[in-house]
Amino acid sequence: MKLHVSTLLLLCSFSLFAQNKTVKDSISEMNSELDEVIIGKKKKTAVERRADRTIFDFSEQAYLNSGSLLEGLKKLPGLIISDVAGMLYQGKQLEVYMDGRPLNIYSNELNTYLEGLPANAIEKVEIITNPGAEFPATSGGAIINIVTSKKAKKYLSATYSNGYSYTNYDKSRHRFHNSITLSAANRLFSWQVQGGQSYTESYRKSKFTSTDAILSENYSDRTNRFYYLKTGVKFDFKKDRLLINYDINTNNNSTDVDASGSGFTSNDKSKSKSYYHDVMLTYQKRFDDPFKKLNFRFNFNNNDNDFNLNSRINENAILDNNSDQNFYQFKTDYSQQINFLDNTKVSAGILADRLDFETKSFDVKNLEYTRTSLAAYTELQATYKKFEVIVGGRLESYDIEGNTDMDNLIPFNQTRFFPNATVQYKLTPQINFKTNYNKKIRLPNTSSLNPNNTRYQNPNVGYFGNPNLEPTIYNNYEVEVNAFEYFFIGYSITNADNQIVDRVISTENGAASISENIPDVTIRNFNFGIPLPYMLFTKGLAKTLQFDFNPDEINFLYVYVGNQMHDIQNVDTKSIWSMNLMSQILLPKKVKFVANYNTTNTGGNHYYYKSRKPINHRLDLTFSKKFLSDNLSISLYVNDIFNTNKQDFGIVDTDFIYTSNFDSRRAGFSLSYKIPTKNKLAKEEGNILNDDIKQGENSIGN
Repeated sequence: MKLHVSTLLLLCSFSLFAQNKTVKDSISEMNSELDEVIIGKKKKTAVERRADRTIFDFSEQAYLNSGSLLEGLKKLPGLIISDVAGMLYQGKQLEVYMDGRPLNIYSNELNTYLEGLPANAIEKVEIITNPGAEFPATSGGAIINIVTSKKAKKYLSATYSNGYSYTNYDKSRHRFHNSITLSAANRLFSWQVQGGQSYTESYRKSKFTSTDAILSENYSDRTNRFYYLKTGVKFDFKKDRLLINYDINTNNNSTDVDASGSGFTSNDKSKSKSYYHDVMLTYQKRFDDPFKKLNFRFNFNNNDNDFNLNSRINENAILDNNSDQNFYQFKTDYSQQINFLDNTKVSAGILADRLDFETKSFDVKNLEYTRTSLAAYTELQATYKKFEVIVGGRLESYDIEGNTDMDNLIPFNQTRFFPNATVQYKLTPQINFKTNYNKKIRLPNTSSLNPNNTRYQNPNVGYFGNPNLEPTIYNNYEVEVNAFEYFFIGYSITNADNQIVDRVISTENGAASISENIPDVTIRNFNFGIPLPYMLFTKGLAKTLQFDFNPDEINFLYVYVGNQMHDIQNVDTKSIWSMNLMSQILLPKKVKFVANYNTTNTGGNHYYYKSRKPINHRLDLTFSKKFLSDNLSISLYVNDIFNTNKQDFGIVDTDFIYTSNFDSRRAGFSLSYKIPTKNKLAKEEGNILNDDIKQGENSIGN
């Protein structure tokens, strides 16, 4: 009995980290819309947990927004990003969205894109761990939604951000970025523009070895130039509104590679260029009932890539590959509240999209791929006393066809039903018990399908896609206890049929990385997170409970521990334990010091890769302070201060070992300046760049 009482008291201390919200408040917030209701109260939490997602605030957290977006994402507890694993959150592969719509870029191209975006241009990152029926079933296990825009203001307002960092691995290499956000409004329309650039120099040393030979040892010096522009215009027609969004970014990457291995020596130069365009038209129909909504959206994006590899020794072209991808999507959503139980919301919608993907090698077309999807869904969200329930279903139909330069692809024509259900029970107003089930599908992404090599290769090591990959079906189960938005403990199981994985196999000349389907995989994941105010140890529990304060203004330690297990038939796999420690200490003169530490155990498996050294093992330090009435934020940081972030994997069923070292120890500074307006009538409006994403709702596209 004493143990239960002490545990309850410890949980009560976590309420110091969250705003007190009643069930009624939560429902009211769920039904509010960002564009229509502006709440001036500043949120007190840097991490917000909801029934279907976890939200990380980037805009006010200097330790997350000091460098590139990729560097910030690697610091999030439970998120693993690596060359071999891709992007996983709590064991689930992530589908990447930008401002509420699918990004449709993958693999090393995605990493380059995230590395080019400055983190201080990001408002927040949402990780939707339990996507409901309103999300495409192709979202797989989970979605990460990166929200780039800031709140707009009537009359002209501006925010400028920049940053610089350098490393001295074997010589000095530099990175810098600049971005600006402008917004204004008049009687006819409001507009918002965000643009920026980044310049990156980086170094990597990688090695592929077998028991008796060095297959490949590469030294890569890379320079990358990235430019982006995001625009939004909003027209109001009484209650209705029209939003027009257009985004464009370009990426120019060049790499000098010195490589050697069994039987070869090379000196090569690779170049990759990408052009990405995205346009979104959204018409929002509104009614006298503020909880009745009807949205129509059309989205188109184009992604064009070129990759070339040339030998400096022989002065000839080794690779000349390019791809062109077009994506079209139309979607309509309707929702309204009905008088049923305590509070009930009904949603329904339809979707149609098409993806055309074409690849060429030395101007010879070697893949034409077309995918068409049709979908309809309905979902009910209800509260009754201490229960909150979400039940939905989604019907999707797929038509996939195409051909290579050798043969036609195996067609895939199928219609499937995907149910989902979430039940949350309030043990107390601040402690919840949640269960979730959803069935999802993951269609092969275009990076895995691409038969061409879009990475560096040499005579001993190559990288190849597989145009004949088939979709993966997921059954996701999860239980979780969470308290006060910060403390949580959860366990999930995912059964995957026909899982798509990247693996390395032996070839006649050495090794090749390929994509393939494996029949059955079970993914088990355990997660635990807990905040510990330092005053618990100095003042005791009783004194701590007497305080009411903002968690951004106290000293605390946040502890996260996770375990993921990939159980593959006929493979002896072991789990990976990951740990994240984040400590915040307030220094004199309101200087905030944050230390962030990540590590994992060794010997665990990411599918067919067994870790020989900890993954993402690093310690990052950040000092930050605000000036000029909090309009100017400046931070100084050192990432991977002990230069321990290295990758070392053994390849299952082979004697291959892959190692990679890169210049992750990096020192720099970052600043963001909100240029104040003298117009006293200026007030905040909703975001325009991320169209109709709603805070407080359970969906990003509803």
